[in-house]
Amino acid sequence: MQKTAEVVIVGGGVAGCSVAYHLAKRGCKNVVLLERSELTSGSTCHQARITHVLQQNENLSKLHYYTVRLYPQLEEETGQSCGIHPVGGIYLASTPERHDQIRIQASKAKYLGLDFQTISLEDVHEMNPLLNLDGIISAMFEHNELHIDPSGVTNAYAAGARMNGVKIHRNTPVTATTQQPNGGWLVETPEGRIETKYLVNCAGLWGREVGKLAGINLPLMPMEHQYFVSESIPEIEALGREIPLIHDNDGEYYMRQEGKGLLVGAYELGGLHWAVDGTPLDFGHELLPNDLDRVLDNVVRAMDRMPCLETAGIKRIVNGPMIWTPDLMPLVGEVSQLTNYFVIGGLIPGFSIGGGLGLMMAEWILDGQPSLDIWPIDVARFGDWVTHDYVLDTTADNYQTRFRIFFPYEERTAGRPLRTRPAYEHQKDNGAMFG
Repeated sequence: MQKTAEVVIVGGGVAGCSVAYHLAKRGCKNVVLLERSELTSGSTCHQARITHVLQQNENLSKLHYYTVRLYPQLEEETGQSCGIHPVGGIYLASTPERHDQIRIQASKAKYLGLDFQTISLEDVHEMNPLLNLDGIISAMFEHNELHIDPSGVTNAYAAGARMNGVKIHRNTPVTATTQQPNGGWLVETPEGRIETKYLVNCAGLWGREVGKLAGINLPLMPMEHQYFVSESIPEIEALGREIPLIHDNDGEYYMRQEGKGLLVGAYELGGLHWAVDGTPLDFGHELLPNDLDRVLDNVVRAMDRMPCLETAGIKRIVNGPMIWTPDLMPLVGEVSQLTNYFVIGGLIPGFSIGGGLGLMMAEWILDGQPSLDIWPIDVARFGDWVTHDYVLDTTADNYQTRFRIFFPYEERTAGRPLRTRPAYEHQKDNGAMFG
């Protein structure tokens, strides 16, 4: 193993490989990526593989759009298939509030120049004649939505990085990181020590552990997430084409075609944390014990909406950990307490934005700042006021309200009260309201 590098990246998931690819494309050749196991270990390997573009923030939408447009280019550059299925996505509204929301989304998309528009229920039926549209008020279609192969995408980034000089070391865990007086870093591994100017923590499920090696506590917490894949469904097979992704946010589930069957996932009430005190170092491609009963209500709603699912057998159930942040937004950027230490963590879903974040990180390192203002995801937004209990409370709340509509200036109660003034209890007893 080489002794020096300009940049050392820790983690060989989609984020780490994307950073390596984009640094190399910018001409930064002396880049080393260290992966503790195999590429795509951790949460990358069991993703539901759905990407979408439109976000609440304009610049984050641009990063998502950049990411999905990059996949065909990656395939052409590297010869590695990304498993692209450009089927688009249908968003259903069964309440007046959801109807208003998708109209707002369509207007925002028009402003951003994205192909995202309201469609008639007749259009929905033509796209997917198997859907039961009872109770549906309106719908929207996102043309840029697709699903991909997680392993293919990650290995395409890795192949592109290698083609441009990046050295990737698998089965090489980082055991220590030490800041040097000149601002650089010493990175210890069982294979030897590397001296580097910049260190990038893209360790995913192990982001907390790698952060602690440098003396920082990153507000990240894994939670279990389940989906299942059905056996082949005759009605799906008879269509002779792939149907669009289905987002029934009022029903609190998502659905897409998988082969000749369906993949259904949900964010249930009472979601479970996993490894709250630290991700086991020997965890890799394993899955967690499944418990489909936890999402039974969501599955029943999916069956009502897609009746052909009712008689389908279950081919497999996937329950894997996903890494969350207190506000559901990624942690990205330079850590303020340290010099030349960068982070990308808490990506949900990473395959929607991983390419864009790799680009931003390469610009941040090489140019001193990213070309877009991405303040909503800057790691600096969380300080030392964030406690372990706060992270537990807020991540649990974000998980079970994943599909909820949040209104302007709405106050969230999870994690509160965190810090109070001496008069707090007296004010509370006398009916005071807090925000």
